Amino acid sequence: MRKLRVLVLCISLLSFIFQGCKWKPNINETKIEGLKASVEVVRDEAGINHIYAKNQHDLFFAQGYCAAKDRLFQFEIWRRQATGTVAEILGERELKRDIGTRLFKFRGDMTTEMEHYHPDGVEILTAYTNGVNAYIEEVLQNRELLPVTFMMLDILPQKWTPEVIISRHQGLLGNITEELDFGRAAAEVGSEKIKEYLWFHPKDPDIELDPAIDGSLLSDDILDLYNAYRKPIKFEPEDLLAEYRVKEGTVSNTGNPSSIGEPKSNDVFLGSNNWVTSPALSENGHAYMANDPHRRLAIPSLRYYVHLSAPGWNVIGGGEPEIPGVSIGHNEYGAWGLTVYETDGEDLYVYDINPENHNQYRYQGNWEDMETISETIKVKNGDDRQVDLQYTRHGPVTYIDSINHKAYAVRCAWLEPGGSPYLASLRMDQAKSWEEFRDACNYSHIPGENMIWADTDGNIGWQAVGIAPIRKNHSGLVPVPGDGRYEWDGYLPIIEKPHVYNPSEGFIATANQNVTPDSYTKWDAIGFTWSDPYRGQRINEVLGSQTKLNLERMQELQTDYFSIPARTLVPLIKNFETEGPLMASVRDKLANWDFRLDKTSIAAGIYVAWEKELMDRLLDYFPDPEAEILMQYMQMAKLLEWIENPEIKMGSLQKRNEYLIGTFQSAVQGMTEKFGDDISKWVYGQPDYKHVQIKHPLGEVVNAELEAKLNTELKPRGGNQHTPGSTGIANSQLYGATFRIIVDVNDWDKTVGSNPPGQSGNPEDPFYKNLYDQWSEDGYFPVYFSREKVDSVQVNKSILSPK
Repeated sequence: MRKLRVLVLCISLLSFIFQGCKWKPNINETKIEGLKASVEVVRDEAGINHIYAKNQHDLFFAQGYCAAKDRLFQFEIWRRQATGTVAEILGERELKRDIGTRLFKFRGDMTTEMEHYHPDGVEILTAYTNGVNAYIEEVLQNRELLPVTFMMLDILPQKWTPEVIISRHQGLLGNITEELDFGRAAAEVGSEKIKEYLWFHPKDPDIELDPAIDGSLLSDDILDLYNAYRKPIKFEPEDLLAEYRVKEGTVSNTGNPSSIGEPKSNDVFLGSNNWVTSPALSENGHAYMANDPHRRLAIPSLRYYVHLSAPGWNVIGGGEPEIPGVSIGHNEYGAWGLTVYETDGEDLYVYDINPENHNQYRYQGNWEDMETISETIKVKNGDDRQVDLQYTRHGPVTYIDSINHKAYAVRCAWLEPGGSPYLASLRMDQAKSWEEFRDACNYSHIPGENMIWADTDGNIGWQAVGIAPIRKNHSGLVPVPGDGRYEWDGYLPIIEKPHVYNPSEGFIATANQNVTPDSYTKWDAIGFTWSDPYRGQRINEVLGSQTKLNLERMQELQTDYFSIPARTLVPLIKNFETEGPLMASVRDKLANWDFRLDKTSIAAGIYVAWEKELMDRLLDYFPDPEAEILMQYMQMAKLLEWIENPEIKMGSLQKRNEYLIGTFQSAVQGMTEKFGDDISKWVYGQPDYKHVQIKHPLGEVVNAELEAKLNTELKPRGGNQHTPGSTGIANSQLYGATFRIIVDVNDWDKTVGSNPPGQSGNPEDPFYKNLYDQWSEDGYFPVYFSREKVDSVQVNKSILSPK
């Protein structure tokens, strides 16, 4: 009995001790050379690092260290893409990429460049770089820390410089590939045909080729070097050591079955959504900010959540992991987000070159010498290559036609100081008011964006940003002579781009559609090509519906699969006569449909097949041989304009109806051939129809065991490119919203987000794929801000101490 009383007393004492002292599991300390003081890093259940530093230098040093630790392979591939050293590990086939990278490298003054992004830009970027290098050095001294992806390629990570951070290679930069395509089309079918099929704002841009340009010469691969350095890296089995490769003759079991091919022009289908709402529209009287940028799905994710806290800094959200700061998120005063705003910062110039000296081009009646920079590129299993990079006064020369004595160069606004994508967000991270936020926007050169703001005082605002050339005598939609007649008239000050503050509607929403007010006058610095308006229209409908908003409704809207094109098209065929019981059943499904492209919906499966037939077979019903070259840029907005007004293009209502019912019948026939006569099998979201699987860059060239480890599982999806929950045009989702954030501006701890498949890029890490299943079900995780809440979901804590 005495022993029992002693035991009870001990248990009571231990209980008392633990109640008074919070349990702190998994605390580890790392000594790091380069820190000034100790830094706390708390990792939460989603995998977000919350970094608490005592000074600015250590804050960004620690951000670089932690991001490199999570994304080391992604960092090394980024570094090689940024420095033009991919051929060093992948050989001859990547030589053009490296030449293109070096050709388009920023070569201005680095101090000016870094200080553009923040007054302390030199310290911030240098500290971040040193933090990255500190982790790389740790790995080089302790090779067992290397992720398996390095072992597959038999490579080691290499050190960074600030030049790696400011690379423009992955930015959304401009329209140069469209410009060349439009130029080719103008030469082949004429500008009026282009305007007939494409959807421009304003509607009547100048697309005439200057008579000095021989359009027949534009068919050459003029942008080969530009395209080479911009495309994603594709690994081949022979790049890997033998024990890691996919076995010869086997087929990947994680392929994307029945996938519609990726469109040649992806820009039409890329997009993002964001909105801010005033306190008057919400149930709790708070402002909200929501953002979901849509980019290529990837492992690791393009974006990375982080919380940065130090004197003068307290900001949480996401950005590209290789860049210091937060580009989308909130601080203690306000929240902000971004979507692409059409801004054309590129032009293709065509020159006459001297037949006697191909290093000279004609400008204002005189021969000018091109500048030449020579560089050496290392090539795996090959000799080093010496390359000459040439430049005109306008920019990098991508192609010289020595037979016809022509040269082509790209003028790039993003090669001006401050052209590194998203890096100017550093200034936004410290904004305390709308006025300070707008001032920070004035430094945001790349990409062209719709920046939105909501603050704790209930203010909301929108500012378009992006470095915008002023073109007084041409549209920028087709190539122009480089002889001096088509110069830019400087750049429009960003602060003079469109903006709105506290509108009477109580909300601001952008979804890459044209939101420029009709009253705006400076159109010579605004682009002409915009996304289809349907995502934006749906968002505006919901926000303007007079229904009080809350966090749950915000989540529903970000993942909303309501299709406005379906709402327009389906009623047009409800009364058409059909033959046979199958067609009757199909029509009944659509008759009772709510126009939502849910993954469990049979009607959605039928409709999407029909929508594709409408686009693919347009020229079968309305022949126009000249239009074939333009169909890759054809948008649903143009097609619906013709369908609703058949006299414009289709001749008569009868011919339109024949087109509608004919494509509907062929869509049903296609579904029957694919899935059989049992329409219960025609569900939209399934492996043979709409689905998603995110693959690692090495995920298709490794053996089966590694394939399962590197790639996510295949999951059913809903939506398409026209729904707010955007999942793209292809059956296999290639683009869409992975990163999401919704902020209750007056209750920061209510913030939620998504970022599949996980925060880490290391396949052995528990945070590698932990967020994928939740995202595939349109779920969210909490993004806590207060220290109390962060500690409540702490998984581990690291102390980074000066060595």
